[in-house]
Amino acid sequence: MNKFTALALSALLGAALLAGCTQESQNKLGRAVQNWTGTNGILEVYAGDKLVKRFLKIDKLSTASGTGGSDSRPYRFGYGILDANLDGEANSGEKKVYFEVSDYSTMYIFYEDPQ
Repeated sequence: MNKFTALALSALLGAALLAGCTQESQNKLGRAVQNWTGTNGILEVYAGDKLVKRFLKIDKLSTASGTGGSDSRPYRFGYGILDANLDGEANSGEKKVYFEVSDYSTMYIFYEDPQ
């Protein structure tokens, strides 16, 4: 079997396996690939209309889940560089930190860095 045939069979097998997965399983697989490749995300936290915190170079913003079941918790978490001076750049001295944002009390926006 040549390389082309092996590659074609692998692609066909992968497509068949993916078609048999539920939508949630497909979403998890897509997120796993995206998490591995990274998204270079930015999270901005607002108090009213004022920007109060910004985290840069976030690979993944995760939804917390319960330890005893599959229920989601009402907050998101991740790791990113705290943009202490809110200039939109990771300057020297600004370190990578763990953060959590609540679904209830926090207005936040997460997006991929366009640059």
